[in-house]
Amino acid sequence: MSTDTIDWSSWLVVGGLHHLNATSVPGPADPLVLVPLAEPVDRYFPGNTVVVTWDELGKVELRARTAGGGPVTTATAHGGELFPAMQPGAALRDLIADVSTQDSASAPIVPLFHLSVRPVEGGHEVHVHTQIRFLAEDACFIRITAQPIIVADVEGLGWLPSAIALHAEQSVFLNNHQRYYRKCFAGKELEYKYTLTPPADIWTLTTELYRRLRAGDLPGYLMEYRDEFQAWDYANHLFQVTDPEPDRGYVSFIPTTDGKNLVKRKWFARDSFERRESHTYGVQPADGFAGYVRDELGVSATRLPAFRRVRYDVNFESARTGHVYGIFFDHVSLFDAPDVVLNQCELEYLRSRTAVEPDEQAVLDELAVIAGWLEVFLREQGLTDERGYYSKMSFLLDAVAARPELAEDIR
Repeated sequence: MSTDTIDWSSWLVVGGLHHLNATSVPGPADPLVLVPLAEPVDRYFPGNTVVVTWDELGKVELRARTAGGGPVTTATAHGGELFPAMQPGAALRDLIADVSTQDSASAPIVPLFHLSVRPVEGGHEVHVHTQIRFLAEDACFIRITAQPIIVADVEGLGWLPSAIALHAEQSVFLNNHQRYYRKCFAGKELEYKYTLTPPADIWTLTTELYRRLRAGDLPGYLMEYRDEFQAWDYANHLFQVTDPEPDRGYVSFIPTTDGKNLVKRKWFARDSFERRESHTYGVQPADGFAGYVRDELGVSATRLPAFRRVRYDVNFESARTGHVYGIFFDHVSLFDAPDVVLNQCELEYLRSRTAVEPDEQAVLDELAVIAGWLEVFLREQGLTDERGYYSKMSFLLDAVAARPELAEDIR
């Protein structure tokens, strides 16, 4: 992003944790530190997701005052010295002590908000991003203002009451670990699939794609905060649901580490981009998988060969919208015929990390952009870039058609 196109500024706001968790009532004597950043760390105005990395801030000015007004006291520090081991550094502690009074709340000092500020006629419009994750290296903020707050100037703190109130309105959503997700297109899966000619080195492909995403090769996207790379290896017992007509698709059982099963259902008459799906955890069928399908689900189904799926996931999110996407490379092989293999790359919308109403159309628009970028990557690796929807069930049906001896595994 060229800095020539930026017409806004970024501010970090530091203060008592009680502003976020209401362990005490915010008051006018509370110390606050405003940190104007030399360059905006948010990529859009208004964007959704902002990650502030302390070491990357360089030398910063700290501007402290009380919430109710009063003189401003300043100091300087390096960004990496602000929160060593998640504790306020010496410069912050000294500055807060200078403006504190006996009426100040003795709350832990943390990063509270990130402000995106743009000048308008007669003042400034401010979008507030509230802190949802804070670690020694960085902090993650998401936007809580659907519309900007108009103030005369940032340091007058006219935006502060609204910021506190907006955070409080969604405190359960914002203050609990990884509870700040929602799902567009609820109950549906949106996914493109690229079927690769085996053998494919899915580990090397995944790590190269991961390297490029981390390097910013896909502009406007961040790695999903603290959940950017996942490895999976599991069994899948899949049944093709044939009747009744509205339930056509499949039901599969994935054994989990607690000795139970994840039951995954997908409803579709043909392979497609959008499919209805559900996930049920903790299932322990008393009468086996076939009995559960027959008695609990009440559908007619055909058992297909069981398979093992090895999968590597790279997760990333749009800084503009907060929508999270995954690109997965997987290797599927049949337990009873390990030479029967499917290699695929999948691009899927996963979830949205947003406190404001998510934009569903943006999911479709962003998927199209990401797919175009991914297809360039696949071509560079000498792989197919043909966008499709070939499902695991279709692979199993094709495997049985090509290898009739596998039919004995269907019962």
